[in-house]
Amino acid sequence: MSAEDIRSRAWTEGELTAFAESAARQAASDSRDNHAGDTESGIDYTDIPRLTDLQLSQMVRLRDVRQPKIPVSVRLDANVLDWLKSKGGGHLTRINDILLNLMEAEAAAKPVR
Repeated sequence: MSAEDIRSRAWTEGELTAFAESAARQAASDSRDNHAGDTESGIDYTDIPRLTDLQLSQMVRLRDVRQPKIPVSVRLDANVLDWLKSKGGGHLTRINDILLNLMEAEAAAKPVR
């Protein structure tokens, strides 16, 4: 399912009613509970600790649109494959992401003519 499929989806009457009721409850909650430091939802996030440098370094960027994948065969050193697998599931996706990040960094570093 693509993002476009989700955006163009036809909502049922029941879903529209549930959405309207949820929005009304949210609006009522916001008008009663909106304190300084709170978000529009009325949730106070000030007690959540900041992300550590380690947590930030382990984050990955998700891309909005994925290109179709083309199956290929690649030979890797055993220690490279072990390292990829040690990061958790999805080592094949990780290979693609690493190469994609390198490709984007290289493209960004090229001077514009």
